This record gives sequence, C-alpha cells and structure tokens, in this order.
Amino acid sequence: MTEISPVEAKHLILNSQLLGGGKPFSPLKVIQHLGYIQIDTISVVERAHHHVLWSRNPSYRIENLSKLLKQRKIFEYWSHAASYLPIEHYRYSLPKKIEYRNGKSHFRSVDKRTRRYVLDKVTAEGALMSKDFKSNVKSSGWYSWKPAKRALEQRFMEGRLMVCERRGFQKVYDLAERVVPDEVETSQPSQQEQVEHLIETQLKALGLANAGEIAYLRNGKTTKLVKQTLESMVEDKTVERLQVSGDEYFALPGFEKKLKAPDQKLRLLSPFDNFIIQRERLQKFFDFDYKIECYVPLKKRQYGYFTHPLLFGDRLIGRVDLKAHRDRKELEVINLFSEKSQLTKTEQQKFESELKSFEALHW
Repeated sequence: MTEISPVEAKHLILNSQLLGGGKPFSPLKVIQHLGYIQIDTISVVERAHHHVLWSRNPSYRIENLSKLLKQRKIFEYWSHAASYLPIEHYRYSLPKKIEYRNGKSHFRSVDKRTRRYVLDKVTAEGALMSKDFKSNVKSSGWYSWKPAKRALEQRFMEGRLMVCERRGFQKVYDLAERVVPDEVETSQPSQQEQVEHLIETQLKALGLANAGEIAYLRNGKTTKLVKQTLESMVEDKTVERLQVSGDEYFALPGFEKKLKAPDQKLRLLSPFDNFIIQRERLQKFFDFDYKIECYVPLKKRQYGYFTHPLLFGDRLIGRVDLKAHRDRKELEVINLFSEKSQLTKTEQQKFESELKSFEALHW
C-alpha cells in the first residue's frame, strides 16, 4: 500500500478533475475524462453544464456543447443525475434502460396507449419536441407535465428515444437507432463489466476514492460489488491501494504523475461542478463546508441563493453569490464571502479577473 500526504491527495484530486492547470482540454476531452457533466435547469447565471466546461477551458463557448450533441459525440442520459456523457459510454447506460423497459416508471406512471402513441408519432414523423404533441391538460410545472411529455420522458428513460439536440433548453426526441452512430458498441455489458467501468471512470475523474465515493448515490448492492471488484482489480494490478492519514483509498496506476501542485489561478466554480458534488469528500479533503441554498427557504440561507465556490491553487478560499442580468448584460455580485476575514489583495485581483472572464461566457 502506498501512502501519500493530505496535500498530495488534494493535488491528485484537482489534477484528476482538470483543475490543476496546464494546457486546456477541448470540451469533448473534458466530458470524456470526467465521465459526465450534470445538466442544470437553474439559469440564475450560465447553466452548470456550460460553467463546468468553461472552468476547465476559458475559451469554451456555449455553442460548443450543442455541436457535440448534434455530432453524436455525446449523449444525454442519467448518471447520478441528468447528464451529458461520452457516446463511448453508451452501452453502460443500457442496464438502467432495461429496468425502465421492464416496468420501472419515471416520476409518474404513463398509460401504455400514450407511450405507444408518442413512439409511433416520432417513428413516422421524425424528431419531435414536446410542443409537437397537443394536449388539453395545462402544465403548471415539472411534476404536472402533460401526458405526452411524461410519455416522451418514459420512452427516453427506456432508451427507445434519445435527445438528438436541444432548441433553447427544450429537448428534441428521436428514435435511438437514428441517433446512436453505427460504430458505437451497443451490446449490454455484463455486471462485471459494468462495475469495472464504474470504478475506472470514477477513479480517472476523482483521482482517488473509496468504495462509497465510487458508488456515489447508487444502491447498496452496487457499493458491495464495487468493494469486491476493487479487491480483484488490486490483485490484477489494474488498481492501486493508497492510504491518506490512515484511511484507505484506491487509484489508477500512474497516479504519481498527478501529485504536482496546481497553478495559482483563481477559479470560480459551479455549485454543480463535478469537483464540488460530493460534499463529505469536499469537507474531508478541503475543509470546505458547502451547501446549495437555492433549495433552502430565504430566511434560513446563510450565504445566498446560488453561491459559487472560489478555488485558488489547492485551497477553497471563499464563495460568491451571483446573478446574471441578461437584459442589461451585467453580472451582479450579490455577496462575496471569504473563508478567512477577507480576501487578500492578490486574491481579490484574481477574483475580479476571473469574474470578467466568466461574464464573457454569458453574452
């Protein structure tokens, strides 16, 4: 077992998350490396799926992502949440799709007639949006979708339909066989292949992790299989065992190359950034207690509606609550908080520079 220091662990995590500096990766390479980026419905500033890519490549522009989707380089499906994933990972989405085909329902049940109707209409007419299906039922939000919309989402979760593009933020659905490129492997993976893929993908992006972090938000059965498979992968030398402050973790061979200190750039991160999403892990390695307060009643918020963590080198030094006023092309700083008494002069200068760069992503 190899032992590394807590500081080296932080460096390994940041470099594996592509937040350590160096030559920027293309948007496609970022998604392939991280394994997924979460699709964000909140638009108080630019949505997280754009923000995450911009954080790893400041030259990223919003149209880059829609282009990748249209080119079938990525696809939409469920990771731990709704996400964009590399098209090479398509076959690993099949087990969940089979669950839905075998009777699992998405949010609300949908009658067979409606499910058949939306599939037949897309088959006959080509790619369609929810608005192309008439309904006498007025929707008042996500959980009161009209029957056709719920049926489209059910068929999407089953894998019968896929999202071939988005117009605005609205999904355009088409048959899976018309979306998945011919060269993509479509055979269903074995359980062992599925677990090994999960382990390899997570360790590539996380740098180091224990079984619970690898199986994040998945069921207990998956966690158990991950633990068993990790042991066999250690024996096969496809995974290495690490120790940090007495705790056991796992990493991919060659992790030593990612122990170097990150650059001294200040990065403004999305609340849904892949680096941020596992809160206990963030607290353990970076001593940063973070919560998205948009789901918290106004009077109980400590920092603000949608605060963004500030990463400087290998430290999380503060958070900022922002709001984009698109009508006047202005990014408002509602509140800025330092983890210490205040940001240093250097940190403040770097923050202002990063804010200008982030503002340019919006318009």
